[in-house]
Amino acid sequence: MSTSPSDRSLSRSQPFDLSRNYQSPRAWFGVIMTILSGACLGMALLPLFAVIYYVISKGINRLNLDLFTQLPPSAGTTGGGIGNAIVGTLIVVGLAALISVPIGVFAAVYLSEFSSGTLARWVRFATNVLSGVPSIIVGIFAYGIIVLTTQQFSAFAGGVALAVLMLPIVVKTTDEALQIVPPEVRWASVGVGASDYQTVLRVVLPAALPAIITGVTLAVARAAGETAPLIFTALFTFFWPQGIFQPIPSLAVLVYNFSTVPYASQQELAWAASLILVLLVLISSVLARLATRREIY
Repeated sequence: MSTSPSDRSLSRSQPFDLSRNYQSPRAWFGVIMTILSGACLGMALLPLFAVIYYVISKGINRLNLDLFTQLPPSAGTTGGGIGNAIVGTLIVVGLAALISVPIGVFAAVYLSEFSSGTLARWVRFATNVLSGVPSIIVGIFAYGIIVLTTQQFSAFAGGVALAVLMLPIVVKTTDEALQIVPPEVRWASVGVGASDYQTVLRVVLPAALPAIITGVTLAVARAAGETAPLIFTALFTFFWPQGIFQPIPSLAVLVYNFSTVPYASQQELAWAASLILVLLVLISSVLARLATRREIY
């Protein structure tokens, strides 16, 4: 039904009163829920900032060159550093990434691109179950399979244990990243003559790469902070790493060992090692954010 020019001019001369909206119960309910959600957000972030502040306040005093270049001190002595544990952590986590990332990515490619619906559902279910297995159980598994077989604690055994923990994270994130890529992209690639494998390798994987890198970063962050699997597999040593088939130090185990001793110097090193772990996770998260700035189609 049409309106006359006088009615339209009247409606323009009488603007809508926005203040009346805030007097309705629905508006007040929205305001209250917004405030409640903001308060819950603050409560959720409070433990994170509290932990970061406490770790920084306790470990910042030991951040110097000796911390990164010297070996841990013996019981009752002062000085020293955690250089061997930093190198050992990088070695063990690097071994775990070398094992888990290729297997996880290719497993996710098979799930998303080539498997049937029934098989994919069962494999995804098994992946979810594996992601919920406690890390100490994974450590015992690696101990029984590798340490008892080789009769030797080693960085390789620790890398295998951490790889088992990283694997479900890599599979799940890669699988979800591949599913985000629109099917039209695949159709276009096949339409110009590409095979299925060429489509996956040259089109789908590059499109999902930012999300895959994010998943790998999350997996590395979890592996870097695990302690129980390394106690059963890599053990610990006060010396520089001698090889991947020898016991190797790590930051997580160093924190566990030094935080319970009655010596102030080693307790300070435990706090400094905790700070280094937090910084490693932070740096990896920042790098992942920089790598995922490009959107997926």
